[in-house]
Amino acid sequence: MNGNIWWSFPMVRIFSGLLGGVGLALALGGTLTPAIAQARPCGATPCLLLAQSAGITADSVDELVFQGNEYYDQGQYELALAAYDAALILNANDAELWIWRGIALGALERYEEELASYDQAIALDTDQNNHIVWYNRGVAFGKLGRYEEEIASYDQALARDPRYVNAWYNRGIALGELGHYEEEIASYDQALALDPEDVGAWYNRGIALGKLGRYEEEIASYDQALALNPEDADIWYNRGIALGELNRYEEEIASYDQALALNPEDADAWFNQSLAFEELERYEEALVGYEQVLVLDPEDADAWYNQGVIFGKLDRHEAAIGSYDQAIALNPGDIDAWNNRGVSLEGLGRYEEAIASYEQALTIDPNYAYIWNNHGVALGEIEQYEEELNSYNQALTIDPSHEDALFNKGLALADLDRHEEAILSYDALLALNPNDAEAWNNHGISLEALGRYAEAIASYDQALAIDPDYEDALINRESAQTALE
Repeated sequence: MNGNIWWSFPMVRIFSGLLGGVGLALALGGTLTPAIAQARPCGATPCLLLAQSAGITADSVDELVFQGNEYYDQGQYELALAAYDAALILNANDAELWIWRGIALGALERYEEELASYDQAIALDTDQNNHIVWYNRGVAFGKLGRYEEEIASYDQALARDPRYVNAWYNRGIALGELGHYEEEIASYDQALALDPEDVGAWYNRGIALGKLGRYEEEIASYDQALALNPEDADIWYNRGIALGELNRYEEEIASYDQALALNPEDADAWFNQSLAFEELERYEEALVGYEQVLVLDPEDADAWYNQGVIFGKLDRHEAAIGSYDQAIALNPGDIDAWNNRGVSLEGLGRYEEAIASYEQALTIDPNYAYIWNNHGVALGEIEQYEEELNSYNQALTIDPSHEDALFNKGLALADLDRHEEAILSYDALLALNPNDAEAWNNHGISLEALGRYAEAIASYDQALAIDPDYEDALINRESAQTALE
């Protein structure tokens, strides 16, 4: 329930291509159609008034486009749009003006209108060789999450210019959004064949390979990206994730070190590095990482939880409880935090509080066998054997093959002198795991309690066959042998 939070951020689309100047040849002839009539600029009088109020006084298309481009470069997109609209009053059949208008609308995040402007440009185009308008159209579709149409637009751009790297790159991103990872990789391969130094293509190619579980290739792609740009923290971070998938934890940690050297405030890198330290049982170093996460984000419930787990492994139960309390304050429905809190309370001998913690977890969801088992153990510690037994039965109703519950149920039944039933519980466990030496030993104890000494000796022998140095089994066998004689 709790655990690893890994984020892979693909590089963003390359934004709309800009035209080089007035007079660029466009494509696809045609007239204004009803479907794109909405793309007309404002009426003549409103447009000219808006342009004049903005200080746009040019009386030629070229001058208006020049002013519009100046405004666009300054980030004044509304004014740029007004200039392009004024130019379109003078020449509504200039396809390139519609493209400029679309670019300005895109900068204003008015994507539907942007698309309508590009469609108008395409309808007016006569040469059928302009890739920019199709490319920009694809970018606008991507902004709207319409990925199929985005890809179709890039395909049109690439039909006109197969060497247009940006279209191959963005096509790959759109395919990735649809989960078509093999095709996504193929698009990046096309981009990289044209531009082997495209860091974004190497990086996103790595992410796509990772989604296919091809981690060695993923790492190789990140290495290519890092050879070109070793200062990119995100690439180092995702490289660490891929190494972790291969259980190469030392290298994973080294990659996060690189990411954190570049961006020491990356809480995710600190978090994942701590997970890697934990895999190597380097718990003190793992704690350092979680502390860094919590400095950066004190409301990260998963970091509080994982910190508690590490404290518990170090037998620092008071500290563990404090961490779980923080996790629960942020996420009261965290069953694992309530359960682990109970385990730490039990570790301190605070059994009543442990039971209460387990019961909080079971109030949230009563269908967790391992929590019922833990609840039973705590009840056994305070000698409430009937209630203990009931908890194990609850666990086994949920999971009849829960070995710990079968083992503990046998103990509880033996404590109640119900040895016949205890033997049945051990039998069920040993059918699942015949190599459990402790279960064989306890099986023998219950048989011996019933005076079935020969069978008890056979059980102790089974335990000793698994573990010849098992001292309790040796002592118990000697006792049973003496009784038998």
